[in-house]
Amino acid sequence: MLEKQDETTRHPEAKKGRPTPKRSEAEAHRRTRVTVPKDRKEASRQARDRMRVEREKQRQALIDGDERHLPARDKGPVRKFARDYVDSRWSLAEFFLPAAVVILVMSIVKVPALQLLSTLLFLLFFVFVALDFARLGLGLRKQLGERFAGQNTRGAIAYGIMRTLQMRRLRLPKPQVRRGEKP
Repeated sequence: MLEKQDETTRHPEAKKGRPTPKRSEAEAHRRTRVTVPKDRKEASRQARDRMRVEREKQRQALIDGDERHLPARDKGPVRKFARDYVDSRWSLAEFFLPAAVVILVMSIVKVPALQLLSTLLFLLFFVFVALDFARLGLGLRKQLGERFAGQNTRGAIAYGIMRTLQMRRLRLPKPQVRRGEKP
């Protein structure tokens, strides 16, 4: 019984359908394909230009949410789900930076009662943010286990928790879901 072979593979004993090139032709073909500049400065300039173009593609992908050109840390369906899960919820942690600035200003003021209040507020806010992290981490772990059973989800929970520390409008890649939507 003969099975249909894939077009990309051929039988080992079958002819290749073209003549074997002469050695001089093969060597000339190899030399022309590789375009390495003779000048080291020119080579480094070309490498810098390629890297600049690649970074620009990644920056634009972070703004647009284009999966093809995202940096490696943001690629894949697991990371996309973690982003959407975080972006669809309110979180106390995203207000940590503005609150820390207010608390810092309160601690600088020369009123002892305000300084004490700022210290207590900071500790209280810190505890609530830690509890918020635990709530978010457990929920995200459960959802990842249900949706991506058997797949590698390593680092996705830490990725989601770090994303909550950023204010929503400053997050990159930009949020793709509204608050309250299902991820």
